[in-house]
Amino acid sequence: MEFDERCLKVQEPKFDCLLFDLDDTLYPLSSGISSHVKTNIEAYMIEKLGIDESKIENLGNLLYKNYGTTMAGLRAIGYNFDYDEYHSFVHGRLPYDNIKPDPVLKQILKNMRIRKLIFTNGDMIHAVRALKRLGLEDCFEGIICFETLNPPCLLTPCDQAPEIFDIAGHFAGLGSADDLPRTPVLCKPNVGAMEAALRIANVNPYKIFFDDSVRNIQAGKRIGLHTVLVGTSQRVKGADHALESIHNIREALPELWEEAEKAEDVLYADRVAIETSVTA
Repeated sequence: MEFDERCLKVQEPKFDCLLFDLDDTLYPLSSGISSHVKTNIEAYMIEKLGIDESKIENLGNLLYKNYGTTMAGLRAIGYNFDYDEYHSFVHGRLPYDNIKPDPVLKQILKNMRIRKLIFTNGDMIHAVRALKRLGLEDCFEGIICFETLNPPCLLTPCDQAPEIFDIAGHFAGLGSADDLPRTPVLCKPNVGAMEAALRIANVNPYKIFFDDSVRNIQAGKRIGLHTVLVGTSQRVKGADHALESIHNIREALPELWEEAEKAEDVLYADRVAIETSVTA
């Protein structure tokens, strides 16, 4: 009976799932991957969507600010394109060699005996390639990515060009963000996207969310996640912790290791007791 009661305590940790963003969270911003992604998105907008180059910077900023990602914003204002082609163009030409293997982080993750998932806005191919470059492909139970939340975009032939919502003109005329068209794309920091991801992953309330984006962290806090902002030691509203580097997890959250060590101690003590009774 005593053994059963101790096991029950071990099986009720404070946290039982860790959700990790990927880009600029598991590897540093200094890799330059994000700046290459931005350059590739702008090239896609010019080459594939025919947007005037002089409008790219302002349009991209407005879409990112109001929709979370440029891609989500482009779909909202009327552009129709194949998601796989977009991701292939934006991620397919990235300098993945800039992402270096991280054996230190791998050891940290392996020592955290708790369920771990990737939650990224990126596509699956990109996520897998980045994790392989880091040497972390076997550290996570699964990947929640763009394809997890979004069905394929079906392109239909059209005799006339799509009507594009003028988001720059909308705000120049003092329009409200509340009046913007909705996007069909689900992605962070949209609360609906985050709630959907948690349902799909079958994650219960006791979880920690790691991300480098302040907006994503604040959205996570709104749905009840314990939040860790990565990439700065300065806490912001909505962040329970702030880490300069993902390598600092143990210093910020020692309870993750303490719970694992307690579980091991209990199991070891009972194993010894059982073995002693057998050999006596």
